[in-house]
Amino acid sequence: MVCHQAEEPPPSRSKTLPYVNVQITRGASRQQKAEIVKDITDSLVRVLGKKPEHTHVVIQEIDDENWGFSGMLTDDWKAAQARPSIHER
Repeated sequence: MVCHQAEEPPPSRSKTLPYVNVQITRGASRQQKAEIVKDITDSLVRVLGKKPEHTHVVIQEIDDENWGFSGMLTDDWKAAQARPSIHER
């Protein structure tokens, strides 16, 4: 008796569902978010051959006080950037 293990065909590039999670600080307009979703979807179609109708993009907006940047909370960093420096006075 000879047993052959059936080989599965390689997965289709368009069958897996891409899920992209984008995290940004609050403040983007609806139009900007729509553009982000379109650009990411277009990239997945172009680069990976994914179908747009199978592509999910989730945008999570994070409050500045819940995001760290450059060793500081983002709201503190933005406030520090808004203050004139010693050299600008």
